[in-house]
Amino acid sequence: MTLHLYDTMSRSKRPFAPQDPERVTMYVCGPTVYNFAHIGNFRPVVVFDLLFRVLRHIYGEDQVLYAANVTDVDDKINAKAQAEGVPISTVTERYLAAYNADAAALGALPPTFQPRATETMDAIVAMIGDLVRNNAAYAAEGHVLFNTQAFADYGKLSGRPLEDLIAGARVDVAPYKQDPRDFVLWKPSKPGEPEWESPWGPGRPGWHIECTAMIDQALGLPIDIHGGGIDLVFPHHENELAQGVCAGHGREYARFWLHNGFLNMAEEKMSKSLGNVALAHDLLKQYPGEALRWALLVGHYRAPLEWNGELIEQAKSALDRLYRVLDDTARFLSGEGDPSAGGRETPAQRKAFDAVFAALEDDLNTPGAFAALFQLADLVRGAVMARDVAAAASGRDLLRQAAGLMGFLTGDPQAWFQGGADDTLKAKVEELLAARQAARTAKDWPQADRIRAELAALNVEVMDGPTGATWRIKEQA
Repeated sequence: MTLHLYDTMSRSKRPFAPQDPERVTMYVCGPTVYNFAHIGNFRPVVVFDLLFRVLRHIYGEDQVLYAANVTDVDDKINAKAQAEGVPISTVTERYLAAYNADAAALGALPPTFQPRATETMDAIVAMIGDLVRNNAAYAAEGHVLFNTQAFADYGKLSGRPLEDLIAGARVDVAPYKQDPRDFVLWKPSKPGEPEWESPWGPGRPGWHIECTAMIDQALGLPIDIHGGGIDLVFPHHENELAQGVCAGHGREYARFWLHNGFLNMAEEKMSKSLGNVALAHDLLKQYPGEALRWALLVGHYRAPLEWNGELIEQAKSALDRLYRVLDDTARFLSGEGDPSAGGRETPAQRKAFDAVFAALEDDLNTPGAFAALFQLADLVRGAVMARDVAAAASGRDLLRQAAGLMGFLTGDPQAWFQGGADDTLKAKVEELLAARQAARTAKDWPQADRIRAELAALNVEVMDGPTGATWRIKEQA
């Protein structure tokens, strides 16, 4: 099967083919670093990390170049720095470090490049100059604005009529604009704000030109895939496309445009302005990163996703089920002389494994991939129950490979279930479990029940399985 992706520009799912199979390029709009990012900000991070993994699986790890930018100069950043009385770099370094740590905890691989707007100023100024020379931009009252009339296809990406393009423009209507759709490429800085030199006077860039220049500098235009949230289609990506083409990069800017749906809370888009946010930084203190990652991928990436505690608990339970299979298999194989070279996979195991990747090739169909993962896990459990060493070993390896491609089952099963327990508690629990097993062997059921109650008082849940009892720390209410 061939990788198929839904392209916003063509409004269709198309087979993906890069310009150069030995240099596949992808760019995704990254964070504006002025505060901790909420979990909705991390939906595109996780979605496009999954695509990054799939592309690397198909074309090779060294053949895929992924750039995710950082906006590190912005009105909100400036306001935060002024309020704290520090340079903007103090604010941006603090929150970029937190963002990258949270992304890693959610299983996101580091992008190949993480360009910053403040480190791309020469390229930004040069690109604006190209646009002015190409009569696609003009200077007015210390500003430089893009001339949307210079791009005949303006509005094609979003599919919006002229009236919506005018009404939706983020830039305020100003007397020096030739067209109400025109947007700022360069503007004077306000007193106390950071500024850079340019042929049009000191100032700083507009939002849209930053991404276009960073893409060109990091990857070169055109690129294979441009990704981001659905809210960026207009005006941001529409304006990026217009700038890139008019700056002299031909008629193509990105071969595929991919957009993920909103993450909603209480049926509203999650946003700091609405105040209905759940910070990933806080959620990671309560839940494993893999559980949050699973929750972000449980629905198809293009569909909206309702975020709530039940969704996270369901994700945690799903991963419990998979980790339990790994744990049971490890216990079984350790008692049977775990074959170091693995085992002989069965046709059914290979079919389930292939079904995981086939689902991902179908426009990142994660619900289908999860279903195939569970099918594979059930086959592994069946091999354990049948005491088939070779099939259990091969199935375990395939399950790890398939889940690992998606960023799951990366930890030790015991660590997964016993996270949060210190060495003293672990020793106490193991002692009680041994005593409980002895009571069960002697058929002293009242004593076994008393020990189980003692474990429960320690906030420990006992899970009896075909290979013996395992345990985990129960979630705090």
